[in-house]
Amino acid sequence: MTLTVAVLGLGEAGGAIARDLLDAGAVVRAYDPAVPAPAGMFPARDEADAASGADLVLSVNSGKAATDALRAGVSAVGDGVWADLNTASPGLKRHLAEIAGGVAFADVAIMAPVPGRGLRTPMLASGPAARRVAALLGSLGASVRPLDGPAGLAAERKLLRSVFFKGLAAAVVEALAAGRAAGCEEWLRDNITEELTRADTSTVERLVAGTHQHAVRRADEMAAATDMLTELGIEPTITAATRDVLVRLATGRSPRQPG
Repeated sequence: MTLTVAVLGLGEAGGAIARDLLDAGAVVRAYDPAVPAPAGMFPARDEADAASGADLVLSVNSGKAATDALRAGVSAVGDGVWADLNTASPGLKRHLAEIAGGVAFADVAIMAPVPGRGLRTPMLASGPAARRVAALLGSLGASVRPLDGPAGLAAERKLLRSVFFKGLAAAVVEALAAGRAAGCEEWLRDNITEELTRADTSTVERLVAGTHQHAVRRADEMAAATDMLTELGIEPTITAATRDVLVRLATGRSPRQPG
């Protein structure tokens, strides 16, 4: 059976996934108001036209456009499935599931950068049609792990990981900018590389335990680091936030408590 897949959004992620779907033998109905459908794909006029007759609709535009795209195309889905692959909050994913009404819906979270992986990028899926989406995309070579739970659960897992990974990346960027301003960027880059390479299964527990145990001293240290970055002309966004978390821990308040 040849699957018909509608892809809404032909940017970096949507375009790569659409090309891989085509190569895997699917009929691809593509729509993006700003990007023409590549050769071999059916160029749809709008979201509804793309969704018409599709076994699966992949919304891969943006979190901001997800609601409008669903409202514009959901009436044409019929017996197909609407899968929202946009990065958005769990609350928005639940709202999209409500808008979908009786149409099969799945919240799909893309768990790694798409360039270089395309359709084989690891994904999580939750919501009523999670297993159906996993089976449909899996038949075309994708790796989709279905989760038992409502729409929003996959988005929650993705964003929790983002708190760590994107926060780590931001800290590295800020630290290297400061190192550059101080004239020792390469030394700091080597030091960061060494620390990351040394990480093992005990690293997370050491980080958590050490942060709580030494919060007072580390809060003072990060206050000094905040002052140093300011003196170097670097905005201490991540550094100051780290100082504030440590101050809260040092005074016996959870990071979730305001004030």
